[in-house]
Amino acid sequence: MFVAGHGSLYALSRCAGDKIGTTREDKVAFSYLEFERPIAELTSKIEELSSMGSGSGVNIAEEVERLNIKRDKLVEQIYSKATRSQICQLSRHPDRPYVLDYIPLLFDDFQELHGERTFADDGAIVGGLASFRGRSVMVVGHQKGRDTKEKLRRNFGMPRPEGYRKALRLFRLAERFDLPVLTFIDTAGAWPGIDAEEHGQSEAIARNLQELAGLKVPVICTVIGEGGSGGALAIGVGDRMYMQQFSTYSVISPEGCAAILWRDRAFASEAAEALKPTAQDLQELGLIDGIIAEPKEGAHRNVAAAAELIGNVLEGTLKELLSMSTDKLLAGRAERLRRIGAFSE
Repeated sequence: MFVAGHGSLYALSRCAGDKIGTTREDKVAFSYLEFERPIAELTSKIEELSSMGSGSGVNIAEEVERLNIKRDKLVEQIYSKATRSQICQLSRHPDRPYVLDYIPLLFDDFQELHGERTFADDGAIVGGLASFRGRSVMVVGHQKGRDTKEKLRRNFGMPRPEGYRKALRLFRLAERFDLPVLTFIDTAGAWPGIDAEEHGQSEAIARNLQELAGLKVPVICTVIGEGGSGGALAIGVGDRMYMQQFSTYSVISPEGCAAILWRDRAFASEAAEALKPTAQDLQELGLIDGIIAEPKEGAHRNVAAAAELIGNVLEGTLKELLSMSTDKLLAGRAERLRRIGAFSE
């Protein structure tokens, strides 16, 4: 185990999806956030003990099992008591799965479609045709990057106008061929650069909101990481909105809010408490339709299990929406949008 940066991340080499104490040759490095440090330290102790036992021929299975049980309880305790600020960190965890991680697990025969036919192809938006449990669908989602090269190519998951116009082209294509639309939201927000403003960022987002509101096919939106501002909303208008357990959805990031209100990003925790961006908060406010549970250590520790949980919710909802007539579908979507927010006369 080693400490990276200023102690905010801990990296531990272990097998993805394996039980603690098992060994495989294809090991990968897991990262741990600062508040996950006790889990990382106990995990390291278990692996060291397992390694000593296998090398010395001494049977220490009982002790390893005892520590595994202790670790499970520690995981449950830490994650069940996670603060809003900590959940914000989890929503953009460096190991958290992106849409391209989920697509092979959720869909068959995915065929990515590129470009918006007028200017460029934005890598921050990924979309295409796929088969979901026997039914053809259109998939659209934000995509971040893992390494520096991919982050730059994907623009850190923050789309420019051409990205949203690509999404709009796919929405219209789905409507033409009567295909349900499944969107996956994971962005800090739309790209705020001068080039994006010059190319019509606000118009592109507004156009998507208008078109999605009247799209004549089922639209299901799922927040799988962080949902930031209009950059998330541009592919987030639909018949149902779901959030994974450790995802967030807000008008601005806690750090951005703190920089504006306190002129100091150190107040991010206070900002997170005020923004209430977690799935639990938004469900209580009536802004989302449901929370998709994650594996006990989060989607970033067991991507396959997280995908299965997402798939089960999407399958049930899709069956419900497909049973409706187009008029009933659109009327329900309009009613859902009108219920958002509170006001008094």
